[in-house]
Amino acid sequence: MLFKISFTWLFLFLAFYGNNFNKNTSVLKKQTPNIIILFPDDMGYGDTSYNGHPSIQTPNLDKLANQGLKLSNFYSGSPACSASRYCLLTGKYPNKSGFDWVLYPKSERGLHPKEVTLAEALKNRGYATAMFGKWHLGSTKKEYLPIQNGFDTYVGLPYSNDMIPPKWPDIPLFHNNDTLQLNPDQSQLTKLYTEKAINFIMEHKKNPFFIYLPYAMPHVPLHASKHFKGTSERGLYGDVIEEIDWSVGEIVTALKNLNLEKNTVVFFASDNGPWIIKGLKGGSSGLFKDGKGSTWEGGMRVPGIVYWPGTIHANTNTEVTAVKDIYPTILSIVDGETYKNAKMDGYDFSQLWQQTKPHKKVEKPFFYYGLRNELFAVRKGAWKLHVKTHSQTKNVYFDGKTPLLFNVNIDPSETKDVASENPEIVIELSQLIDKQLQADKNYTNYFDQ
Repeated sequence: MLFKISFTWLFLFLAFYGNNFNKNTSVLKKQTPNIIILFPDDMGYGDTSYNGHPSIQTPNLDKLANQGLKLSNFYSGSPACSASRYCLLTGKYPNKSGFDWVLYPKSERGLHPKEVTLAEALKNRGYATAMFGKWHLGSTKKEYLPIQNGFDTYVGLPYSNDMIPPKWPDIPLFHNNDTLQLNPDQSQLTKLYTEKAINFIMEHKKNPFFIYLPYAMPHVPLHASKHFKGTSERGLYGDVIEEIDWSVGEIVTALKNLNLEKNTVVFFASDNGPWIIKGLKGGSSGLFKDGKGSTWEGGMRVPGIVYWPGTIHANTNTEVTAVKDIYPTILSIVDGETYKNAKMDGYDFSQLWQQTKPHKKVEKPFFYYGLRNELFAVRKGAWKLHVKTHSQTKNVYFDGKTPLLFNVNIDPSETKDVASENPEIVIELSQLIDKQLQADKNYTNYFDQ
């Protein structure tokens, strides 16, 4: 009898304190929050006031960064548009796409129908899905468009806003699979996409929704609406960034007004670094070397924020995270362990969202795929090894010598090659490169199966 009573009390003790222990230590429980991804085109790490830009004002992004999780070591999937968007929507490195790093209106390939996009995954889990903005994952062939790849509704351009006449055919503004108009007034795009997103939020406020909003800009040509044109000290580029910041603020305000803010995860990141060869029409990579088109830090380290009031504590995460990690992280939140069964290169980084105390850093390698989706570099922890280099600026850094080794925590601007002083690190990272190259060689993309 005594044994039975003791066992009963032990069971109750473990049930009560075990559940409370799980509540205190579990990072995130399985749930169905709304998901919003805001994804500007060619926005540099240094293009926000929270990252130190002296003349661009981004109060709404500053608020998200200061109240959410600011990602100081966040990377795009590629230094070019199409490849990075493939990474975001599939959780895979860009070499697995079967297409080049940039697609054009007449490109023969696009996002393969067999790829299971983030939109498809969430739609299968009961989410309403919408995309407003730049697609750039194929031509205007129907099978390559968003509606055939998991989105319930779509308004936007099929590719970059500079792929216009006279070099290219008339650019269509799509509504689902139909052309809404040709050669739209690009000064209205940011406002249009913002309004569409807010309307979608209002229509689906009672059920989980996913919104993907890849802005057309600050990719050139730059266009700002009349309410923002001429208002920034940084000129037209600043006008464009500040209008994107306004858009972020409008969307977050809509969430607050509908009492959805605490049930919505907002991701903000750029598709790649700034297009610095465009001069004043391009952005700033801050203290990082180079920009778009390169695998130097300025080409792929981009602004990154995760905002989820009530769940994510205000914090700065210094661990390496990337665009490819967003997909598995979202699946981890929604489906627990299901993401582990998906064939992705990304990692679930939700365990970092509530880390307010010092902890052991996760040092998983990150591979930089550059020109033509070739493997150029690897980073693990503080160390980055270049085995190839490239720059759209035509600069030949370090006389084209490779391999190059940098401690990017100490030297984020990649100014001092320390390969000769650290031969053991060079060997370790070279082995990671070789292993990844072998895996790439053995991988068959959907187009070639």
